[in-house]
Amino acid sequence: MEVAAGRQIIAEHRSSTRLFTLYKGWAFRYKTLSDGRRQILNFLVAGDFIGLQEEFADGATHGVEALTDVSLCVFPRDSLWQLFRDDPQLGYDITWLASREESMVDEGLVTAGRRTAMERVAMLLVHLYRRAERIGLARDGSIAFPFNQQHIADALGLSLVHTNKTLRRLSRMGLHSLQEGRLVMHDPKGLESVADYYDRPLRKPPLI
Repeated sequence: MEVAAGRQIIAEHRSSTRLFTLYKGWAFRYKTLSDGRRQILNFLVAGDFIGLQEEFADGATHGVEALTDVSLCVFPRDSLWQLFRDDPQLGYDITWLASREESMVDEGLVTAGRRTAMERVAMLLVHLYRRAERIGLARDGSIAFPFNQQHIADALGLSLVHTNKTLRRLSRMGLHSLQEGRLVMHDPKGLESVADYYDRPLRKPPLI
């Protein structure tokens, strides 16, 4: 299934009968408040499994939007229990992916609740770079960076003005730059230090 950038993969507050594996591109999970304010819950990259949360709730608990043009593999939701029964290894892989996503949400809560604006932005830049790097998308210390400042602000709970100022401050420190749609990591260790980031080695994510 192909979905164009800016289109919905899972519509918020609307039940879906499908699960997805993201094969190519970036997407994000989000919730919106009644006045239109949006919180990005996490960003999704190739290999991520989408829609599992709805299996344990009455209807969609969030929306998923394509950040770039994306390619997805589509599964019928009503086959999930059959998959767990017939292929325990795949069932374990899905559990592993769900657990990893929970740990990323935990880290996001620490970021929003305790990190300063500088630490929040640095943390997000490092996190996105490391995730892309882990699946082979990094090149010469840089990755494609389709995120705009509104995406960053919505993910970190910052105003657009504060996000802009913080990105410029980190850039002036020589830690990173944004060049022609790419994030260039000039001093990844320095950025990790600002973010109070540490990366635990993980096994290669399974592909469902």
